[in-house]
Amino acid sequence: MMILDSFLIRAALAGVGVALAAAPLGCFVVWRRMAYFGDATAHASILGIALALSFDTSVFVGVLAMALIMATVVSTLSGRGYAVDTLLGVLAHSSLAFGLVAVSFLHGVRLDLMAYLFGDILAVGVSDLLVIWGGAILVVALLWWRWSALLTATLNPDLAYAAGIDPKREQLVLTLALSVVVAVAIKVVGVLLIAAMLIIPAATARPFAGTPERMTVIAAITGGASALGGLQLAFMFDTPTGPTIVCLAACLFALSSLKQLFYRA
Repeated sequence: MMILDSFLIRAALAGVGVALAAAPLGCFVVWRRMAYFGDATAHASILGIALALSFDTSVFVGVLAMALIMATVVSTLSGRGYAVDTLLGVLAHSSLAFGLVAVSFLHGVRLDLMAYLFGDILAVGVSDLLVIWGGAILVVALLWWRWSALLTATLNPDLAYAAGIDPKREQLVLTLALSVVVAVAIKVVGVLLIAAMLIIPAATARPFAGTPERMTVIAAITGGASALGGLQLAFMFDTPTGPTIVCLAACLFALSSLKQLFYRA
């Protein structure tokens, strides 16, 4: 355990753990065009933080519970007369606003709101690492178990029905996994940047991937490289770590986009 005494080692392990959890899920978010869904779930976590601190319980539990509630509400209301993008917009900004208002009522509680909004990877402890890697293993195992069904339901819902697969059940699996990723990633990149770590590595991997499995692997490598490289750059230039990680991921996406443009030309 002595190796974990270094805050940089803990930060690096936390970044890689979040990248491994977010990569396969991020691919499904890109394929299903669920980017705003990730934003809405992440924004709801601020309300979960406020409730957790109010009831003196684990922040992870509060965030996970609120993310699950948001995912359930969206899944229930979508397709019932509400346009999905409108529904997600209302819920995302409303939950963030209610969360920030709820935080303002917390008296006698030391709360670094900026750390929750933009992450504080350098403050990750051993217990946080256990939560992050436990969540990453859970998400990867869940998606591995349901991979074929999830892929079929994503590519062709009608074919999924014909094969005896319920697309709504598979979407529930994805929302459950998304809630876990939000809960474990909040310490590393924060509420406002979680969706970026879900989407950007997957979007970066897309031009280089001939199969869904290869895209997942490349997305994981991209996410891990962004986390480690962003941590190094933040240390060198004394910049906020979470945003620096996302900036590096965005630069990698720009490079992959240039490759795709030149290839088409």
